[in-house]
Amino acid sequence: MSNPAIIVEGLTKKFESFIAVDNVSFEVEEGQIFGFLGANGAGKSTTIKMLCGLLSSSSGTARVGGYDINRQVEQIKRNIGYMSQKFSLYEDLTVEENINFFGGVYGLTDQQLKLRKEWAIEMAALTGREGSLTRELAGGMKQRLALGCAILHQPRILFLDEPTGGVDPVSRRNFWDLINGLSSGGTTVFVTTHYLDEAEYCNTISLMHAGRIVASGSPGQLKKEWIRNPILEFRSGEIIRAMEIIQSQEWALETTIFGSSLHVSVKDAEAGRDRITKLMGEHGIEVENIRQVDPTLEDVFITLIEGQDPEKAPRGAMNNNAS
Repeated sequence: MSNPAIIVEGLTKKFESFIAVDNVSFEVEEGQIFGFLGANGAGKSTTIKMLCGLLSSSSGTARVGGYDINRQVEQIKRNIGYMSQKFSLYEDLTVEENINFFGGVYGLTDQQLKLRKEWAIEMAALTGREGSLTRELAGGMKQRLALGCAILHQPRILFLDEPTGGVDPVSRRNFWDLINGLSSGGTTVFVTTHYLDEAEYCNTISLMHAGRIVASGSPGQLKKEWIRNPILEFRSGEIIRAMEIIQSQEWALETTIFGSSLHVSVKDAEAGRDRITKLMGEHGIEVENIRQVDPTLEDVFITLIEGQDPEKAPRGAMNNNAS
């Protein structure tokens, strides 16, 4: 029988006349990696702050680890870990001093802190650098140390708000290895991100736009449900010009830039390939390696947002930095 770690029902947050989170409902199962996706300003961080007891809701409610976010805030704070999008470490303290501080905040005994400190330093690859000032650490090391501090007390539920923003791709991959390890050990991980390639690591994701959830499911389910036409990809040295030309064609259903490549959704792959090649040739634009590709979550995002608000649909609004 299902035993959700997080239950959200009609959660809403208003700032005067602005509705940041609009009647949001979802559940997160125990041990899942749950991805909360959306462009900057979609309402992700506001939602996560309400769930962590850092903001009160305007209406609706939620239970986190069995505790009500409106009535049992202190119990929630004791039973969760939280890592914000800005490193929550004290940069003027050393590595060890930061760990000691957070261990005190979480009420660890001396023996518990000793064991967890050893674990956190090893996990962050900071053995031998316990006396280094935190501000002197590279971004990836700071990130791992911040994670270690957030879970010193071994919480059942971990909230990560844009945890990999501004971190290099290698550190991002390493960080997700840590997240997968925590989930395998039974920790429920709730992560907000605007990197759509990261969402592929999640068991379940919800896509948020303008304060509302527009779709939920596993990455595979969302692609199957929302992307039903073939997608062609090609590279070009004039990608912006190529996109502008193709967008004017009725047979090009959707067109999205992916780095130096273009994704074009068409009804028929073979006919679409011929049309793109011919059209680009007529405009003197070289086409490299045109091929059919599997849909990505960015394709899903663009499809969903264009369906809701065609005039305001973002082009490349989410970051699919998969490098």
